This record gives sequence, structure tokens and C-alpha cells, in this order.
Amino acid sequence: MVWGCPHFARRLNLVKSIRRNPPILLISPKAQPPKTRRQLSNPAPDPDRVRNSIIACELCPRLRDYCTRIGETRRRAYQDHDYWARPVPGFGDLRARVLILGLAPGAHGANRTGRPFTGDGSGDFMYPVLHELGFASKPRAISRDDGLRLRDAWIGSVVRCAPPGDKPTPQEIRNCAVHLAAEINALPRVRVVVCLGKIAWDGFLAHLLLGGVIARRSDYRFAHAAEYTLPNGLHLLGSYHPSLRNTNTGRLDRVMFAHVFVRARELAGLG
Repeated sequence: MVWGCPHFARRLNLVKSIRRNPPILLISPKAQPPKTRRQLSNPAPDPDRVRNSIIACELCPRLRDYCTRIGETRRRAYQDHDYWARPVPGFGDLRARVLILGLAPGAHGANRTGRPFTGDGSGDFMYPVLHELGFASKPRAISRDDGLRLRDAWIGSVVRCAPPGDKPTPQEIRNCAVHLAAEINALPRVRVVVCLGKIAWDGFLAHLLLGGVIARRSDYRFAHAAEYTLPNGLHLLGSYHPSLRNTNTGRLDRVMFAHVFVRARELAGLG
């Protein structure tokens, strides 16, 4: 049984709406034989150690300086808030079957609250959908101590510090790859990865390439509702990022977004 059962009728209506509105694009690559994702002799890393390593990271001086300055000056609406202003670790269910990857913390969202997609417009769009589909215990994410929990899902990002203009440099993405790999290795039950936006997609493909899972990133083209089965048996799904520039312009709407997560549930064996 999933959270949100009192809203089960709304969930059914959402699924029906999705079925009436097929995805813009669904790519089905040629089937490839699965490979073993992790040898039994290589146990998952300690989640607390992974989290602490992310929070303590100082690899990118430009990003650390930017996040610190944002936390000191603050937006007018948040003048009385104590900004997190540190690299932001992922959060969710350590038994997650679905990994959700974003780009980076928002300057006044996760950089303020210390939790991905919490306290900003992207989260306001995303969490109601995750709630109705059984992944989140609440439809709103306000602060890291608001009681919201995830079930069967983990949310992280390819960059852990808020970048100026939402544009990390290629080197900053490479610096953060060690944290992405560590967090993924701490989630041994993941079967589906949903990448929100092309930068998250490219960052995850770089992780796969480095690990020898794929031979070429060019074999996996990003698009909304793109779907691939990877050589290691994981399923990769793409979605436009739920940023305000996408949701306010109609490039991404609720039904389009929910379709991706309905499909993620199916591929993860969650019904």
C-alpha cells in the first residue's frame, strides 16, 4: 500500500489522464544483455559517510563562494532564515528502486533548506505528483524537518552546490561525480533512474561511461519521456526539468511529468 491512499481516486484520475495523453517521445533501444551491477565482494558504502563527505566538500571554490555569499545576503523574503549554504546531499528511501536526479540545488531553494527540491518552485511542482503516485508522504516540501518522507525513491543531483545562473562548469560537474557515484553505490536496490533535464542526463551518462557500463554517450539521446534499458539492466528515463521556466511556459505540464513517474513505477515493479 502506498502513501496517499485517501487520495486514491485522484491518483486514478491522474493515471487515466496520462493514458489519454501519450508521451511526446518514447525511445526504445535495442535490447542488450544485462550485466551484474555490483559484485557481492564490493558492499555498499555507509550512507552516513557518503552524506558527510558531500556536506564537507570544498572541491569547487567558485561554487562554495557563491553559496556562502547567497547565504549571507539572502533574498528579501528569507531574511530571517538560516541558510544551509553547504553542498546538499540526496535524501529518501535507502531501499529505493527509483533514483531521481536533478541538476543542482536552487540558490534560494535547496541551498537555503538543505534538501533537494525543497522550498522552491520546482519542488512545488514535483512533490504533489510524487505524493499522488505514492513516492512522497506529503505534497509539499518546505524544510528538511517538515516530516516529508520518500518511499521507494531517492532524490539527488549531479552537482551538489548551487551554481550561478544554474550553469555549472564542466569541471565542476566532473568534481561532483565522485559524490554521485558514492550515492548511487549506497542504493543497491535501484532499478530505474529518472533524469530531470539534459545536464542531469549527461552527468549520469558520464557516470555510466566511467564505470564501463556504456561505450558511448551518443547512443542515449535526451528527450522528454525518453526510455532506455541499459546494459547493466537499469532503466533510464528522461524528463524535462520541473523548473519554473519550463512549467510556467507550458513546455512541461503535470500530465507529461506524471507520465514519466507512472512509467518509473511500472519498470521498478511497483505497480
